[in-house]
Amino acid sequence: MSKLHIPFLRTPLLLCVLVLLPLPFKVISQDANTEKTILLNLKQQLGNPPSIQSWNSSSLPCNWTEVTCGDDGSVTGLDLGDKGITKTIPPTVCDLKNLTFLYMNLNYIPGGFPKVLYSCTKLQHLDLYQNYFVGPIPDDIDKLSGLRYIDLGANNFTGNIPPQIANLKGLRTLSLYQNQFNGTFPKEISKLSNLEELGLTFNNFVPSSIPVEFGQLKKLRLLKMRLANLIGEIPESLTSLSSLETLDLVGNDLEGKIPDGLFSLKNLTSLYLFQNNLSGEIPQRVETLNLVEMDLGMNKLNGSIPEDFGKLKKLQLLSLFQNHLSGEVPPSIGLLPALKTFKVSSNNLSGALPPKMGLYSKLEEFDVSTNQFSGQLTEYLCAGGVLQGVVAFENSLSGPVPRSLGNCNSLNTIQLYSNNFSGEIPAGVWTASNMIDLMLSDNSFSGGLPSKLAWDLSTLELNNNKFSGPIPPGISSWVNLVVFDASNNLLSGEIPVEITILPHLSNLLLDGNQFSGPLPSTIISWKSLTKLSLSRNALSGQIPKEIGSLPDLHYLDLSQNHFSGEIPLELDQLIPLFLNLSSNHLSGKIPDQLDNFAYDYSFQNNSNLCAVNPVLNFPNCYAKLRDSKKMPSKTLALILVLTVTIFLVTMIVTLFVVRDYQRKKAKRDLAAWKLTSFQRLNFTEANILASLTENNLIGSGGSGKVYRVAINRAGDYVAVKRIWNNEKMDRNLGKEFSAEVQILGTIRHANIVKLLCCISSESSNLLVYEFMENQSLDRWLHGRKRSPSVGISSVLSVIWPLVRALNNFTVLLSSIFTVHLIPTQNFEITPHHFKLSFLFFIAEYAYTTRVNEKIDVYSFGVVLLELATGKEPNSGDEQTSLADWAWQQFGQGTPIADCLDPEIKEPCFLQEMTTVFNLGLICTHLSPSTRPSMKDVLEILRRGFTRTRIPPFVHLNGRLRDIH
Repeated sequence: MSKLHIPFLRTPLLLCVLVLLPLPFKVISQDANTEKTILLNLKQQLGNPPSIQSWNSSSLPCNWTEVTCGDDGSVTGLDLGDKGITKTIPPTVCDLKNLTFLYMNLNYIPGGFPKVLYSCTKLQHLDLYQNYFVGPIPDDIDKLSGLRYIDLGANNFTGNIPPQIANLKGLRTLSLYQNQFNGTFPKEISKLSNLEELGLTFNNFVPSSIPVEFGQLKKLRLLKMRLANLIGEIPESLTSLSSLETLDLVGNDLEGKIPDGLFSLKNLTSLYLFQNNLSGEIPQRVETLNLVEMDLGMNKLNGSIPEDFGKLKKLQLLSLFQNHLSGEVPPSIGLLPALKTFKVSSNNLSGALPPKMGLYSKLEEFDVSTNQFSGQLTEYLCAGGVLQGVVAFENSLSGPVPRSLGNCNSLNTIQLYSNNFSGEIPAGVWTASNMIDLMLSDNSFSGGLPSKLAWDLSTLELNNNKFSGPIPPGISSWVNLVVFDASNNLLSGEIPVEITILPHLSNLLLDGNQFSGPLPSTIISWKSLTKLSLSRNALSGQIPKEIGSLPDLHYLDLSQNHFSGEIPLELDQLIPLFLNLSSNHLSGKIPDQLDNFAYDYSFQNNSNLCAVNPVLNFPNCYAKLRDSKKMPSKTLALILVLTVTIFLVTMIVTLFVVRDYQRKKAKRDLAAWKLTSFQRLNFTEANILASLTENNLIGSGGSGKVYRVAINRAGDYVAVKRIWNNEKMDRNLGKEFSAEVQILGTIRHANIVKLLCCISSESSNLLVYEFMENQSLDRWLHGRKRSPSVGISSVLSVIWPLVRALNNFTVLLSSIFTVHLIPTQNFEITPHHFKLSFLFFIAEYAYTTRVNEKIDVYSFGVVLLELATGKEPNSGDEQTSLADWAWQQFGQGTPIADCLDPEIKEPCFLQEMTTVFNLGLICTHLSPSTRPSMKDVLEILRRGFTRTRIPPFVHLNGRLRDIH
């Protein structure tokens, strides 16, 4: 920062000169005071942001942090970025006549493009990134004729990019990324002969091809048009961009082959073409020596990987995943000295892996999964000591795991499942200090389990191997383990009590082994356990009653063991989604809560069990009790006398009621129903039965009908669900009834619909709930008779707590829009555990088997898209979800307005609906790292419904600026 310097007055002569020439001194002083006044006025007009309170009349502007001065002491630059400014830019800023640099990025400035800046005649650098600007870029933007740098990214500009922008002849950087342009970008940009950086990513332009004229931009270093709705082929003219260093065309609809000349560009260091429809073979001749990153994944490329790739001595990232490549990986790629990332997953590659991969470079990521590779895993993968992941699942690799991986402490994941590996695991693999996921299933590994594991290991999958021996007592040190799957091995001995103290264990699968002895009774410590499978072992003794106290256990399989004794009554508290105790030696009565149709397969092959409910096809417990005791003759005589007495009394009563047939009929009908209450009731079954008329019908379906029934004159209602129960009733309906009774009859929670009682007869079953005035959330999202006045904010306020529950529950809303859940038919309690709905089943969940916040954000994004479009989450075919459909529309250049729900697409809501749609898109982005955090999403919504405008989506803390 420059300051005004006045030479020190040392001699009388200089003093005389100064006296004789007072005018220049006074002019400079006046200019400084004038600029101070301008800046203080500017501060006031910007609303006196607290972040620039240091601006005051007692100090000089050139000493202010945000101000840059030239050699003559005049103000040449203002940096007002991230100052919380919410006002429009005032004309006062151009009163600074020497202003060259203006940075007002990362604020909340509203309005259209600030034409007041046209008066800043010396302006060269203008940065307005991430604000609230709207509308088109004006056609007369070329009045800013001195501009060299302009960044308008992360705003809400719309329409076309005007061709007049090509009149800014001195422009070196043009950044217009991440807006809402829905028109065209001009080929006239090619006339900007000095342009070095062009960023147009994340814009929904009309489908456009890359102009051939862009090949004239000889000084262009960076060309970024990711997700810009590009179509057609990559023009050959781009191969003449001799200065090009980075080419990013990711996520468009480009097709055809990759021009050979791209690989001849001497300065090209980064090439990103993944997620297009590019096809054909990769060019064989690669002449450039400067390529650092090359990502051609998710295309339709075929043929082999060119041998010439081994000449790219500066290459750090090579990503060719999800193509149709075949043949072998050239061994020369394993010799590349700078290679850090190697990803060729999901191709048809075969043969042996490069034998010296990792020996000459510091390899960090290695992913060759889902191919046809054979032979052994490369020995030198971690020679550089920085390898983080070895992902080689679903191949035909064989032999032992390289011993060198046992000395690789940088590893955090090894995924070798579904191969032909054998031998013992190197000891150091178990204890690598950074290891998180170790997935070795479906191989022929042998040996015993270790006493110690890496301190942060959370997933250990060893199923379908040949591991043998006992579970060591040292398992108590596996303190961060979440998933332990060792099913279908040769493990033996007793299950150690130490395993019950693992605090985070969620899935424990030890089925198909040779375990014996009792199950530890200290399992009460498994507070996080959700799935326990110990079937097909030789376990014996009684089933510990402590299992009934595990709060989250929903899957329990103890079948095909030697358990004996009675089923603990404490299992009544469990009510699992899947229960299998079959093929044991259990005896006694099946607990009441489990004595129903939902568990009809759970107790088979236990010959000494009995039941009360005949649907389970077990001996009746009361009949067995009767048969086990011989009744005395006096007792029989007493029963006979009582029977005769009751018969006489019945005849007398019958004579009286015959005189009133209707009254008799009503009593007989009422007696046919059995009422079981779960709450304190202020009505009787008679109130309910009398109101099951067509006038009170509010819904119907395959399982029956739903009625709204008034229970008093005060206007209180209940909802009655009638489920048919005739001879044609199928098992699913019976399970649905059982599930709802079991779950809702026992759960007490403010957001679970209260099941007041059930009323049953031979012909049907009635479930009586508290009445939800606003019915289901789905009605508000997808109903055909919705009012446009329904407030989006009202609906959004109930969504987030439901993201995890939406797969298995229907969401109902009370009269004040509070949330209540009720099980759906997807909430299965059958011999098969329920599947995740396609709505929320996304790639990284299947890949990592770990649910994290980014998957929650994806789920929330689907709900936002439902709100914005009015469509249901499974709007596509069996392979396409609503999120896929929305991204297809975005990629095809469909105007966002055409994607919105016509029921509420009115001018006054259009901006809000557009933002909700955009937010839904970014929340469902294919890459988890690109999705915002849930905190950021909620902050966007909070601001959006408390300000006059909703902020632009994902413009958070400037994080996306580096991919514009």
